[in-house]
Amino acid sequence: MEKKYDLIGFGEAMVRFTPLNHARLEQSSSLHLSVSAAELNVAVNTSRLGLKTAWVSKLVDTWSGQYIINKGREHGVDMSGVKLIPFDGRGNIRNGLCFVEVGVGPRPNRQIYDRGHSAISTAKLSEFDWDNILSQTKWYHTTGITTALSDDAIEQVIASLKTAKKLGVKTSFDLNYRSTLWEPEKAQKVMKDVIPYVDVLIGNEEDFGKMLGIKSDVTKEYSKIDPESYRSVANKAIELYPNIEVVGATLRDAKTGLLNDWQTVMLYKGNFFASRKYENLEIIDRTGGGDSFASALIYSILEEKDPQEAIEFSTAYSALCHGFLGDWNWAYKEEAEMVMKGASVRVVR
Repeated sequence: MEKKYDLIGFGEAMVRFTPLNHARLEQSSSLHLSVSAAELNVAVNTSRLGLKTAWVSKLVDTWSGQYIINKGREHGVDMSGVKLIPFDGRGNIRNGLCFVEVGVGPRPNRQIYDRGHSAISTAKLSEFDWDNILSQTKWYHTTGITTALSDDAIEQVIASLKTAKKLGVKTSFDLNYRSTLWEPEKAQKVMKDVIPYVDVLIGNEEDFGKMLGIKSDVTKEYSKIDPESYRSVANKAIELYPNIEVVGATLRDAKTGLLNDWQTVMLYKGNFFASRKYENLEIIDRTGGGDSFASALIYSILEEKDPQEAIEFSTAYSALCHGFLGDWNWAYKEEAEMVMKGASVRVVR
């Protein structure tokens, strides 16, 4: 039976505030508004790549909730699965906010979250009919960020992944460890109930260490690009969870706040694939680069691309994301295809 959607994402979304021109928040008189949301990032990006996507969540019906919904709709994402609840006049249940200072030189990016008591963190299992929701899609995506929000969120993620597997829906999970949300000990305990239902696992080497307790046999330097180190981590993950079909990761060497080396790798059916390295990648904003990689990888798998082509396309697409302010990737599919083939950066006239 034809599915209504190619992909459904589930998670939290925040309104993001960013000072302009690399300023600090305390010195700013104006801020750039956008949306920051790992799973919605993926739904937006894959929609822009040509897939039919939807996003499921719970928001308070305030300006911020409507802003998030409207921004998703602008990019073709079906937002009808968002549960809106009335504002209580006080903010006891609210929509999260995110403040991002874009670093420069030796100063790194800084993210400050104001997301306590967010609507999605309070959602009970009875609020989402996962059988009905997931029967409409080919693919389901969620992340460790949403999982970390609350015990209720943990239940939602586990229940939704179990339902997806029961229905034969492909699942992807981006580990996305956030030290501000939970400790490694709790994360590792919860992941034992999450990862058995995941087909495509995404994360960097540090994510695997903090979330799964898996460490590389090769190196302990998370800040350096080392594909062989990641091969070790990916193999260990599949040994621990043989249900995993694909492991993908981004590798970043942050030389300055605005200059990084960038590469991605993938373990697919026992074979290891590494992309070309983008050296000295100039950056406007690095936030969302990992979600762009996840988006392009999911798109490539659904399009049945050759594994090496898939990893090269995903790397090019995510590299392009670094050239835009905000979490969402405004690059076109054709641009990524040109970049992966080594196209010139001369002016297009």
